[in-house]
Amino acid sequence: MFRCVRAALSALIAVSSFGVLPSAGHAQTYPSQPVTLVVSSAAGGIVDTVARLMAAELTTSLKVPVLVEPRAGASGIVATTHVFKAPKDGHTVLFTYTAHVQTPALRRNLPYDPIKDFLPISHIALSANIIAVLPSFPANTLEELVALVRANPGKYSYGTFGNATSAHIAGELLKREAKLDMAHVPYKGAAPLLADLLAGHVPIGFADTGTSMPHLKAGKIKALVINGARRSSLMPTVPTFLESGYKGFEQYGWIGALFPAGVAPDRVALMSSEMSRIIKLPHMQQRLRELNLEPLGSNADDFAKVLANDLSSWTRLVTELGIQEN
Repeated sequence: MFRCVRAALSALIAVSSFGVLPSAGHAQTYPSQPVTLVVSSAAGGIVDTVARLMAAELTTSLKVPVLVEPRAGASGIVATTHVFKAPKDGHTVLFTYTAHVQTPALRRNLPYDPIKDFLPISHIALSANIIAVLPSFPANTLEELVALVRANPGKYSYGTFGNATSAHIAGELLKREAKLDMAHVPYKGAAPLLADLLAGHVPIGFADTGTSMPHLKAGKIKALVINGARRSSLMPTVPTFLESGYKGFEQYGWIGALFPAGVAPDRVALMSSEMSRIIKLPHMQQRLRELNLEPLGSNADDFAKVLANDLSSWTRLVTELGIQEN
C-alpha cells in the first residue's frame, strides 16, 4: 500500500513539474502585460502631461511598459466609454478630470454610470479657477467687482474657457448669489480666453490657475479671488470666495485615476498604493507644482468620497442654474 502511495505521489510531482497542474506558484502575476492610461482629454494638455509623468514612474516600479493613450472628445465621454468597455483585468486605467462628475448632469443617456461603473484608484492633484482682470480694472477685490457690476447692469461680460465648464458654473453662480447682470462669453479653451482678456476684448475672466500663472507672474493680469475650500498654496495671497462671503465655490478641479468596475480588489489596492506613493515623491511634487497643480495622491477610499460628493454638488448646481451644453 505504501509503495502505491509513493508511486502516486511521484507521478503527481512529475506531472506538475511539466506545468500541467496549476498551483499557487503558477498563479498569474499582476501586471502581466503593458498597462494603458487612457486620457480623457487632448494630447499635450495638463491631464495628458500628468499621465505621462505617472506612466514613466509606473513603468519603473511595475516592471511593465505603461502607455498613455489620449482619447479626447465629448467632455471625456469618448475615453470613459472606452475604459468602461475594456477588460476588467487592471491593465486599462481611466486618467480623467472633473468633467467625469459634471457630464452626467449635462448629458442624458450616458452609456455608463460615473460612480457604479468605475473603481477609484487615486485622487492625484487639485486645480483651481480664479477671477482675473487687467491691472487697470477698477476693482481689486471681489467685493469691489460686485459693486461695480451692480452699478452698471449689462455693461460688463465675463469670459470662461468653455460653455458648461466649471468656470461657467462658477460665473452663473456668482451672478445668482450677487444678483449681477453680466453676459457669459464662452471660449474654446483657456488660452484664447486669456488672449482676449489681455487684449481688452473681455473685461472679466474666469480662468484656471495653470494657464493664468505666467501672466500673473508677469503682472499682466491680477487675481481677485480663487475657488476652493481654502487658499491655494500656489497663490496664498489670493482670498477664496468663501472668505469673500460667497458659499458654493468650494469644489476643486481635479485629476484622478479609475479602473472599470470589476477589477479584482488586490489589483486596485496595488495600483492605488503605487500611484499614491509616486505622487508623494519629492520630484513629482515639484513637477506638479511647476504645472500649477496641488499634489494630492490620496487613496481609493478618499477619492470615492470626493467623487460621490462632487457628483451631488455639481448636479445640483447645473440643475439649479439651468446650464446646458451647446
